[in-house]
Amino acid sequence: MLSVLPGWLLLPISFSCFALNLAFWGLVVTPIGIVKLLLPFKGVHRLLAMAGRSCFRGWTIVNTGLINVFNDVDWQVSGEQTLDRESWYLLIANHKSWLDIPVVSGFAHRLIPEPKFFLKDQLKWIPFLGTGCWALDMPYMKRYSAATLAKHPHLKGKDIATTRKSCAKFVTVPTTIINFVEGSRCTEQKRLAKQSPFQYLLPPKAGGIAFTLASMGEQFNAILDLTLIYPDNPQHVALDMLMGRLKRIVIKAEVLAVDEQVMGDYFNDPVFREHFQQWLNQRWQAKDQYIHDFYQQQQQARSEQQLAC
Repeated sequence: MLSVLPGWLLLPISFSCFALNLAFWGLVVTPIGIVKLLLPFKGVHRLLAMAGRSCFRGWTIVNTGLINVFNDVDWQVSGEQTLDRESWYLLIANHKSWLDIPVVSGFAHRLIPEPKFFLKDQLKWIPFLGTGCWALDMPYMKRYSAATLAKHPHLKGKDIATTRKSCAKFVTVPTTIINFVEGSRCTEQKRLAKQSPFQYLLPPKAGGIAFTLASMGEQFNAILDLTLIYPDNPQHVALDMLMGRLKRIVIKAEVLAVDEQVMGDYFNDPVFREHFQQWLNQRWQAKDQYIHDFYQQQQQARSEQQLAC
C-alpha cells in the first residue's frame, strides 16, 4: 500500500494513473465505435459489443486496483448475496462524489452485468465521446420539453419510443442501468439550498427513473437500491482518495421488486405520478435513516472504546 506516503506526493501520481487509465481505454474503445459505425451488421455489432464490455471491465479492474494501491481501504459490502450476472437491473443510488462511478462499477464487477448510463441524445454527435459511448452500448434518451410538445403535439410519446429503440439491444443481453436519482452530487451547500428534508441526501428526482422504467421497465428483473457511505471522509471523498486518505467504502445493496408501485404512466397519469413520488421519497427516507443509524452506531462504538481505555 502506498498510503504511507505523504498526500502531497500521492496526489499527482494517483491522478495521473487514473487519467492514464481513462485515456488508454478511451483510445481502445473509440476505434470500436468507428468500426461499428462503418459496418452496420448485427453479427459485427455483437462482436464489437463484447469487445466494448471487455474494455469497460478492464477500466473498472484497473480503477479498483488503483483505489486499493493508493489507499488502505476497507470495502464493507452487504446485501449482495442474491445478485447474479444473468439478470436485468435498474440500479439507483445516492450520489456523494465522482468516485461513486468507479465504486459502483467495482461493486458491479462479478456480481451483476456491466452498468450502463443513460446519455442525452445530443451527446452521440460529440467526436470520440459519442462513438466511445456508442461502442460501449450506452443507451441514449431523447426528451422533449413541455413547450416543444405544446408546439408539436405529434411528438408526444416519441421520446420514450426512441429510448426503447435505443434499449432494444438489451433484450437478449443482461444489463444494469444506473440512475443517480438525486441528479447531482450531495454537498452540504446543495442540501441547504434545496431545503432538503433529509439529513444526508438531496431530494430524489422521480422523472429520470420513471422515464427509464417507462422505456424498458418490463425488461428489469429487479430494482437494485445502493446506499453509498464514505464514513471517514465526509467532505472531499475523491480528493482524499487521491491523497491516500480513503479508509472505508460502505455499500448496502437492497433488491426491490418491479411491480405496480413503479410501473405505470408517470407522465400522463397524475394519480400514479403521486404514488410513484411517494414510493421514491419513502425509499430516500429509509436510506437517510440507515445512514443516520450507521453514524450513530459508529459514534457509540467510539465512545465505548474511549471508556474502555
